[in-house]
Amino acid sequence: MSADATTPTAPDAGGAPEAPSARRPLRIPGRKDSRGRIDTGLGAANGGDHGAPGVQGSTGVRVARGVLITVFMVLVLIPMYVLLVTSLKAPGDIRPSSAWSLPTSLSFEGWGHAWDQLGPPLYRSVILAVSAAVVSSVLGSLNGFVFAKWRFPGSNVVFTLFLFGMFIPYQAVMIPLQGMLLDVQGALPWFDGIVKLIVVHSIFGIPICTLIFRNYYATAVPTEMLEAARVDGAEMLRTFRSIVLPLSAPAFVVTMIWQFTSAWNDFLFALFLTTRNNGPVTYALNELAGGQNPDYSSIMAGVLIASLPTLLVYIVLGRYFISGLMSGSVK
Repeated sequence: MSADATTPTAPDAGGAPEAPSARRPLRIPGRKDSRGRIDTGLGAANGGDHGAPGVQGSTGVRVARGVLITVFMVLVLIPMYVLLVTSLKAPGDIRPSSAWSLPTSLSFEGWGHAWDQLGPPLYRSVILAVSAAVVSSVLGSLNGFVFAKWRFPGSNVVFTLFLFGMFIPYQAVMIPLQGMLLDVQGALPWFDGIVKLIVVHSIFGIPICTLIFRNYYATAVPTEMLEAARVDGAEMLRTFRSIVLPLSAPAFVVTMIWQFTSAWNDFLFALFLTTRNNGPVTYALNELAGGQNPDYSSIMAGVLIASLPTLLVYIVLGRYFISGLMSGSVK
């Protein structure tokens, strides 16, 4: 009978048997160890369990990664620093030579003036961004479900035509779009300002939302579940509402953040389709920065106020945005 792995071996030349606990366990390539790691057999071939080159290499990669992240973080935060310190300076303290220096005395006059100018437009921008994000995401989810799981003759052609909307420059359609919307506004006087921007951003956001949802449903939603719903007699809308929609949270997070940011940061549509009395915060910020004698403290404070909502969205939902992009990427 063969000796067990824990049986002491024969005495060596000194006459002392080797203790069972001092022996190395038998390493078999392909077998998992006590920590669940698979033994490749390379450790023994490279001289045991030392693996110093691999440890040093991974440490060097981590150090290099940390240095790069720190450098990029500093590059990103430098403009934020200039914006913040300039917004807290009195108008007499703002000079090119002291742009990097801290304020000699804190002054919130610029913040007060910026809030007075941007308060109402900021509220209108919130309505615009939330409404456009919700509408385009809902319509994109319906389109993506049809293109991914409820095919019809010519669906690939229609889907390709949808994608063409992503590549049309806004500048190319601005003049005819403005003329068409003015005709609609003549028949419907309430169709003006933020309402007009909500419709435009919802329509132009449908192609990208359709693409995101179509790819998500094609890989993340099992076809067998939909076939079982059909067997039970569920129609298309019932299947979407009861089965597909509860599974769509990751894709909705992506499209909502994407469309919210796109609508919030837009200035071109606002410039052509709204005025200073009914425009979003980007239009008002342009008015604040204009003039022959710009108030730099108010301008810097206004930039921080206008960028704060999107910054908060990414801070709160950033990790869900990344996980939503990765969801459905593979089957």
